[in-house]
Amino acid sequence: MPGKFITLEGIEGSGKSVQLHLLEEELKKRKVHFLITQQPGGTPFGKEVRQILLQQEGAQREPTAELLLYLADRYQHLKEVIEPSLTQGLHVLCDRYHDATLAYQGHARGLGFPMVDQLAKILALRIPDLTLVLDLEVEVGLKRARERNQNENSENWGRFEAEDLYFHRRVREGYRLLVQREPNRVLLVDASGTPEEVFKKLLGLLEEREIID
Repeated sequence: MPGKFITLEGIEGSGKSVQLHLLEEELKKRKVHFLITQQPGGTPFGKEVRQILLQQEGAQREPTAELLLYLADRYQHLKEVIEPSLTQGLHVLCDRYHDATLAYQGHARGLGFPMVDQLAKILALRIPDLTLVLDLEVEVGLKRARERNQNENSENWGRFEAEDLYFHRRVREGYRLLVQREPNRVLLVDASGTPEEVFKKLLGLLEEREIID
């Protein structure tokens, strides 16, 4: 049987990386066949695109140009990694996917959902079986993200972490609109608790949807 395609979304500092690590350990214990990947950067091509997209320094780009770079990464990732893995029966867990583009470029950058939807339709982008959005206050998320970068001795915050509060509030609002638009696929998860508390919620949702047992 083909595997399930699950994506994890959220604002900066929402804890996606921590939760994916916890899920990885749990799935190994349960002997579930899976792959964990990310966007942008899930292929060699994507790693190069990621450098352009996420570094704070670098050339200025229009929102539409930024959108097209994300879509180029996504299309390559689907064809090279995601779809072959699903066909082999692996569950694929992806750190960010197309809902991030809708929230960031579509809503926060002001391009609008219809434009992003139209391009996704042209490219026949695969829709995830389940999308889990880690939700918390923007100020809390940014504080976490910036503390993480300091702990890792990162030289800069990254392009998106350097955006102002209004931008990040728009991103969060964009995700909440997506939950309203597709309530059966896109689920909001309160990420304000401890990593263990959040993980328990995620695990419960995956079990409820019979993705893992």
